Amino acid sequence: MSWFATLTRSVTLATALTFISPALWALEPTDEQREVAVEIADSLRYGHYADITFDDDWSSEAFQRYLDNLDGQRLYLLESDIAPYRHLETQMADLIFEGDIDDAFALHERSNERREARLNWLLERIDEGLDYQFDSDERLEIDREEANWATDISELDALWEKRLQNAALTLVLADQDNEQIETTLRQRYEGQLSRVEQTEAEDVFGLLMAAVTGTVDPHTSYLSPRQGESFDIQMSLSLEGIGAMLQADGEYVKVASLVPGGPADQAGVLDPADRIVAVGQEDEEDLVNVIGMRLDNVVDLIRGPKGSVVRLEVIPAKAVDITRTRTVEITRDTVKLEDQAAQSEVIEIERDDGQHKVGVITVPTFYVDFEAWQAGEDDYRSTTRDVAKEITALKEAGVEGIVLDLRDNGGGALQEANSLLGLFIDRGPTVQVRDARGRIQLYGDSNAGTHYDGPLTVLTNRLSASASEIFAGAIQDYGRGIVVGSPTFGKGTVQTLSDLSHGEIKITRAKFYRISGDSTQNRGVEPDIRFPMDIDPERIGESSLDHALAWDSVQNVQYRRYGEPENYLDTLINRYQARAEDNPNFLYLERQTELSRQLREQHTSVSLNREQREREMQAQEAEQLALENQRRIALGAQPLEEWTSAQVDSEEENGSEQAKEEEEDVMPAERAQVLEAAEILLDYAQLQTAQRLANRE
Repeated sequence: MSWFATLTRSVTLATALTFISPALWALEPTDEQREVAVEIADSLRYGHYADITFDDDWSSEAFQRYLDNLDGQRLYLLESDIAPYRHLETQMADLIFEGDIDDAFALHERSNERREARLNWLLERIDEGLDYQFDSDERLEIDREEANWATDISELDALWEKRLQNAALTLVLADQDNEQIETTLRQRYEGQLSRVEQTEAEDVFGLLMAAVTGTVDPHTSYLSPRQGESFDIQMSLSLEGIGAMLQADGEYVKVASLVPGGPADQAGVLDPADRIVAVGQEDEEDLVNVIGMRLDNVVDLIRGPKGSVVRLEVIPAKAVDITRTRTVEITRDTVKLEDQAAQSEVIEIERDDGQHKVGVITVPTFYVDFEAWQAGEDDYRSTTRDVAKEITALKEAGVEGIVLDLRDNGGGALQEANSLLGLFIDRGPTVQVRDARGRIQLYGDSNAGTHYDGPLTVLTNRLSASASEIFAGAIQDYGRGIVVGSPTFGKGTVQTLSDLSHGEIKITRAKFYRISGDSTQNRGVEPDIRFPMDIDPERIGESSLDHALAWDSVQNVQYRRYGEPENYLDTLINRYQARAEDNPNFLYLERQTELSRQLREQHTSVSLNREQREREMQAQEAEQLALENQRRIALGAQPLEEWTSAQVDSEEENGSEQAKEEEEDVMPAERAQVLEAAEILLDYAQLQTAQRLANRE
């Protein structure tokens, strides 16, 4: 860098940190945005399912949420920066309804100025040369969401000095030398600075409206014209990308769910709750840091032509140290209907009385080929049609019962939940939908007859959502089968998309209720027999989201009970527990979830001392390795020598045939759930048979 550039930056930096002057072209709301703000406020008041009171408490919550959107970790703004806008704490509601959003824009402008000054400060520090010894006893607090706002620049200078040192130490531990570290960090901060400088009025308005709508419920949101276009593409599943639904999570972009059959799902390198920190293309050496980047901009970086490769640097969902990241590669592709189709298998179970067959049908999503259906084609694809074919094949194979695997099924077409239920019951209601006025509509199956009336078990997990919950709840309410696994997601609300004069609003207008009257909202469906959680409910699920609508109930409807599985539950649970006590995978799932939670609670800061940091990392990895090796030894497999070898979904091991061969003897914990569901189903079928024989006598 030239002496002139360095001098210019130093002068700019000194000025910025001592006196924040008004920007030469301050971003101001447009008349169009003022009008849309009023439209959104009216939509929330008159169109939202919940009865929202726009009072001082709501204003305070919306203002706090806006501050979190601007500076959630308390890294840039001073208390004195916020003080002139504290009136928004009590007046936010009134001002939004009046379209008076100037002060909110001004606060964003102040935040941008502070952010720009801080990034220049970081670049200046890098220009001076980073010569850290990493031998101090200092620690860096990881999560500052609850921290007080700094009262002067020196506080933030000290904090950022630690953050810069931590960033450098993380790269040292990734085997980068000084020159590489300075290059990496300079590119990171220059990229962030460039994004700040490119901020547009639509960006500011989007952040403000995210605070407004997010204070009402997590599924209501404003979509700018550009975001609306991305939303339409995602809903049609024609997006050429990685097949993952993403959402904003503070300054990060988080993987909300994977599209069944999509590239990320098939590659097996991403998990829900993974946070994306950088994105790169196959022909580019450097990754673009996306921390703090707008969600739609991150989506644009990830999206690309079919067959091309995208590189993602992520913080794994189960990572204890958020400074430890890994890079994965995914080949972009389109999501094909056939990749989401239901599939079946026959599991053979050996018992004292001989060999038994149980059928398992995996249902990744509730899908229908709408175009073929609307065109009147006779052979259009749908979940119900494909499951019916699999049932026929399983009956011909002589299975004694069927397990429907709805794990990771995030829902889809409601009509398919209704018609799928119709394969197992002879007509009847499936779900109640209640709107904001209290009016209830009943949906269900009107076709006579059943396709399968034998023993049935439904397997769920935390990612079973929406239509999956409706189906599982109906099976439970009808007494048609047993639900096993983990409590479901708890997504029991209905959203519609409405046009605004500028953009659209996705707004919650109704709620789902089971035929028993219970809502699926927030609580989800509680299984009859509960397996250890393989997903942390504090990170994934409706109850983990801010301002999620509460659970409640309505009047039940009349429906026919097909059985009384609860009469067998005590026996089934006892038999399950006896097997689970000796099941290495179930023990692993239970202990692994608890260990991850304990490590996160203990790991509230990171050491800036290299030796101490390495000791802490080794201790954490040793605990995780010990747990993994307990499972492997119990399964008769070779224990691992180091924790990194356990990352079988990493980029290197995915391409290693040797690694795959070594893992063949190690049953995935998720597979153990399917096998146990089959065992429970067989127990259930045999108990029913015994009861029928006893009744005849």
